[in-house]
Amino acid sequence: MTQVLKNLSNALAATVETAGSGVVRVEARRRLPASGIVWSSDGVVITAHHVLEHDENITVGTPGGVTVPATLVGRDPTTDLAVLRVEGGDLTSPTWAEPESLSVGHLVLGLGRPGQTVQATLGIVSALGEGWRTPAGGRVEPYLQTDLVMYPGFSGGPLVDVNGAVLGLNTSALLRGISLTVPTTTVRQVVETLLAHGRVRRGYLGVGAQPVRLPGPLADQLGQETGLLLVSVEPEGPADNAGLTLGDTIVALDGQPVRHMDELLALLGGDRVGASLPIRIVRGGQVQELTVTIGERP
Repeated sequence: MTQVLKNLSNALAATVETAGSGVVRVEARRRLPASGIVWSSDGVVITAHHVLEHDENITVGTPGGVTVPATLVGRDPTTDLAVLRVEGGDLTSPTWAEPESLSVGHLVLGLGRPGQTVQATLGIVSALGEGWRTPAGGRVEPYLQTDLVMYPGFSGGPLVDVNGAVLGLNTSALLRGISLTVPTTTVRQVVETLLAHGRVRRGYLGVGAQPVRLPGPLADQLGQETGLLLVSVEPEGPADNAGLTLGDTIVALDGQPVRHMDELLALLGGDRVGASLPIRIVRGGQVQELTVTIGERP
């Protein structure tokens, strides 16, 4: 048994050393620095959006002990991802892996470099699930939760499997109190978009809404029990320009039922920006249909 534990311990240490060569320190906030992952050896580094408190005067500390300036390429608050570009620093990109090989109970490591040296924490995959939408409206798939202790400065660092491959980026900001990882699949989509365009487009209506139960006859007529009651409408926003007003209840967009905020956000992908879509509402107890031109979220 002693030898088994010794072998496991040595293997974990070797994994940290291998994967740690692709983990950097990111200094862009007043408090403790955060972590980042080398995306490509030509100077692209990814980190968590929430650790970048400013867009300028960002520096990156490399595994070789060199501190180099970095520029912000773009950020996506909805998935808590940001892309930086650095000049020099002799960066090494780690191996990336898709999370399909994971099962609940698999051992994983969380790495960070808030200081000069790499740090690590050990845990297991505690939950896996289908794609989900963050409170800010970003699409993340699959759902990947661990029981890792997210020490200060670990956000933006990698989740690593036992082979030393990076499975995604760890963040403590998407759901408070839960250790979540933005998996490789989502990271790749967002990073490629940010590198190409500097931003991720999201659809926008310019409303504040909350779920509300529909009266019985309306619920039977529409085939759904709830809709979204508008509690605010931004002046000159897409909804306002389409004629929606405070007190309207959205029940469908582009022919798809809207019962909860998640369903509305799911229908406001970047491909809908600029499109004119039918929107069905309840106003004064009557069902009406208007046309709204989807804006782009600021």
